[in-house]
Amino acid sequence: MAIAVNTDANRAALAGVTSQDVADASLTGTDGVRVGTLREADHLIPLVLRNRVDERSRLSDLRDLYVFSRADGHRVPLRGIARLSPHLEPETIRHFNRFRTITVSAFPVAGAIPSQVLNAAMPKIKAFERQLPPGYHLIFAGEYKEQTKGFADLSLAMISSVIAIYLALVIQFRHALKPLIVFAAIPFGLVGALAALYVMREPFGFTAFLGIASLIGVIVSHIIVLFDFIEERREMGESLQESLLDAGILRLRPVLITVAATAIALIPLASHGGPLWEPLCYAQVGGLLLSTLITLLLVPTLYAFVVLDLKWIAWDGEISSARPAVAEEEMEDMLVNR
Repeated sequence: MAIAVNTDANRAALAGVTSQDVADASLTGTDGVRVGTLREADHLIPLVLRNRVDERSRLSDLRDLYVFSRADGHRVPLRGIARLSPHLEPETIRHFNRFRTITVSAFPVAGAIPSQVLNAAMPKIKAFERQLPPGYHLIFAGEYKEQTKGFADLSLAMISSVIAIYLALVIQFRHALKPLIVFAAIPFGLVGALAALYVMREPFGFTAFLGIASLIGVIVSHIIVLFDFIEERREMGESLQESLLDAGILRLRPVLITVAATAIALIPLASHGGPLWEPLCYAQVGGLLLSTLITLLLVPTLYAFVVLDLKWIAWDGEISSARPAVAEEEMEDMLVNR
């Protein structure tokens, strides 16, 4: 359906406006008037001047438009010099990937982001998609498409980073199983991040996913601080129980200071950062708080379970290998003395 603007030439002439003035006013109230072009790298972005969405969403809004005269700048109501008549007319058949396409779009209200609107409408969209006859498809575009593409790229980068961290830990600890103990608290950090998003009613968008990706690095760094201290005590010949207790006590303050500094610094941005930064901040704060508790409790417990029950890590390997040499030296001294 289209809307025809039938201008009364006599009234327009008496009001001092031209047909071009009427056309500019009607375009401003609908599709918009192109006023310039913004160049960004090798892309040309058109600059379009038009009314706000709430001022051009109804037919009555078009009748209330004002036409500005280019001659002296005075304005005239559009309904006083023109008549709007909606009518049906042949439309251009739009195609996407050589298929006939119907595009449905919307603008979120102030204070909301597109992902929130789509999440609210997704159940009905999925129900509508299941009712489509054979040969019809529903494809999402816009921000949802870019977000899905960004998730795929970021997931690939995250997997590559985890593999690189694992190889670095294998080289550092000279053991293939110990890095898995370091990664043990990561799932709990993810649970804390998702729980914080659920409690604060924030959508799981690109920024939240970015916050979780950076959260993994922070969790691993905290565990390495604790794990490396246990390994140092192990090489010094200290017992397993004492090493775990010393690690939990002596490394408690550095971990808590780091977590508190990060969480406190993110609170102002989470409170006043708007819908773009709030999911990222809440995901990091919730994940840090839960992962810190898990780091101080789960990692020592899991380490003791692997050493004592599974016996995948030999705790007294260095000590037992040194004892025969000491015993042989004592026997030689006794034989010489005799």
